[in-house]
Amino acid sequence: MSQSLVDDIDDPAEAALGLARPVETGPEPPSVPGRRAGIRRFLLRRPGLLLSGAVLVLVVLASFWPDLFTSQDPLKGVPSENFRAPSGSHWFGTDELGRDVFSRVVHGAQLSLKATIIAVLVAFVVGGLLGVVAGFVGRWVDDVLMRFVDVLLSIPALFLSLALVTALGYGTVKVAVAVGIASVASFARVARAEVLRVRQAVFVEASRASGARWYSVLGRHVLPNAAGPVIVLATLDFGASILAVSALSFLGYGAPPPAPEWGTLISDGRNYLANAWWLTALPGLAIAATVLATNRIARALDGEWSRQR
Repeated sequence: MSQSLVDDIDDPAEAALGLARPVETGPEPPSVPGRRAGIRRFLLRRPGLLLSGAVLVLVVLASFWPDLFTSQDPLKGVPSENFRAPSGSHWFGTDELGRDVFSRVVHGAQLSLKATIIAVLVAFVVGGLLGVVAGFVGRWVDDVLMRFVDVLLSIPALFLSLALVTALGYGTVKVAVAVGIASVASFARVARAEVLRVRQAVFVEASRASGARWYSVLGRHVLPNAAGPVIVLATLDFGASILAVSALSFLGYGAPPPAPEWGTLISDGRNYLANAWWLTALPGLAIAATVLATNRIARALDGEWSRQR
């Protein structure tokens, strides 16, 4: 008989008869089927979240495999079919050159999403690195980096993007880099705040007191526990970056025509609003649906799932 079981026995007679009480243990962790059931309940109670996930999946599929949705050439037009309204043969209608607008929106998702991913990665890596260094090192390093971040925050993001893309030149990648740099400040402040919060935790102090190296504390304790809000911010910034990239493309800073970027499609269609509203409205709806879907998913990641658990 183990010592822990003997210690839990009050009466020696019970021990002789083998009537010892079982040792009480804490609640068992939820099993994998239980977690899966919780996820299913969470999703089924939120149809808007399911719809947002479906929209985002469709946009990603259109970005990497546009042939799944359309077989028409987005650059080839049929002049005799120009300005056709949306119909079964042309879901989003045709433009002034007879090109199918739906195929241009689908193929334009590749350019717009590529630029958005680059912008978010630039903001996440550069801003996160600045915030981690400022929060973990502290002292004068924190002061210098945060004053630089304050300067970036004092400039409106769109104006800063315009200035940067004018200096870098036109093109999808350059627009993406400009949008990413304009978003660095928000990532840096969130990352710094989370690192400061985690750095003062008891388990971090215990790790330092036990003689762990600074890089071990940073990699094993600080970064994993500070990454959550920064990832949520990246999801939110994804929608904002789509709007910023589309705005710069609308102004003519994106890929040159006839590249079907979403912002370029809206810019080309604004001259025909009187007789061909679909040239602007339907690409605009695609942008709005993508932005709303990413924001809904970010809201679920930020608070709803943690409150559900």
